[in-house]
Amino acid sequence: MLILLPPSEGKRGGGDPTHALHLESLAFPELTGVRRELLAELVSLCQDDDRAVRTLALGPRQHGDVLANRLVEESPTLPAIQRYTGVVYDGLDYATLSPAAVERLRDRVIIQSALFGPIRAFDPIPYYRMSAGSRVGDARLRRRFAQAAGRALVDTGELLVDARSRAYMACAPLPEGAPAVHVEFVIRSADGGLRPAGHHNKRLKGLLVRALLNTPMAGPDDLSAAADAVGAEFTWIDRTEAAVVAESTVFGV
Repeated sequence: MLILLPPSEGKRGGGDPTHALHLESLAFPELTGVRRELLAELVSLCQDDDRAVRTLALGPRQHGDVLANRLVEESPTLPAIQRYTGVVYDGLDYATLSPAAVERLRDRVIIQSALFGPIRAFDPIPYYRMSAGSRVGDARLRRRFAQAAGRALVDTGELLVDARSRAYMACAPLPEGAPAVHVEFVIRSADGGLRPAGHHNKRLKGLLVRALLNTPMAGPDDLSAAADAVGAEFTWIDRTEAAVVAESTVFGV
C-alpha cells in the first residue's frame, strides 16, 4: 500500500547547505528528464521578476520567492516531509511519530510535488514556489508529468490510496484500471447529512495518514482501523472510491 499526498503551499526555509538538489537521487528516476526541463524553465522564468510574479500568481508577500526559484538548483535541501508545513503535515506531525511509523512513512508515502512530480517523503528538495495550476514554459503542469508519472506510480505494484487534491491528481492521473482507491473526506452533521469536509479536509487527511502509519499498512482493513482511530468511519463508495466520514463534533462544527 502507498499513500499519495498533495504537497503544501507552506514550506519551511533553509536546510542542509552542503547538499544541493540532485535530481538523480529522487524517487522515480524515469522522471528525471521532465524534472530537469521544468527546473530549467522555472529558473529561466524567474530571471525576470515582474514576469515571474505574474506567471506564478504571487502575492505581495511572496515576491521574494522569485529569487528562491532563481537559486533553486543550488539552495539547501530538506527531506520533503520536513519541507512542507501546511495543515496536512501539521496533522501528520512527523516529528512525533514512532520509529516504526517513520519507517512506514519512508517506504509508503508519496508526495506529488508541483516541481518534481511524485517523490518520497524523505527525498531531499529545496525551497521553491510553484503550484499545480502554474504554467511554466509552453505547457501546464498537468501536461508535463501526465502519463509518465501516473504510470510510474502504477508500476510500483502497490495499492495506491489516493488522498491528493483534484488539482494534483490531474498532474499525474492514474491509468484506467489502476489498483487504486481515491479517498474523499466528508463531515456528518448532527442531522445525519453529509457534506465535504471543506476547511477541515486537510487536517482530517493528516490525522488519517498519521493513524495509518501506526498500522501494519497491509491492506484495506488498515484504512478502516486508521479511520476508527481518529473518530471517523471508512466507507467504500464503489471499487475505486471511498470516503472518510467524520462526525461534526470531532471538529466542533
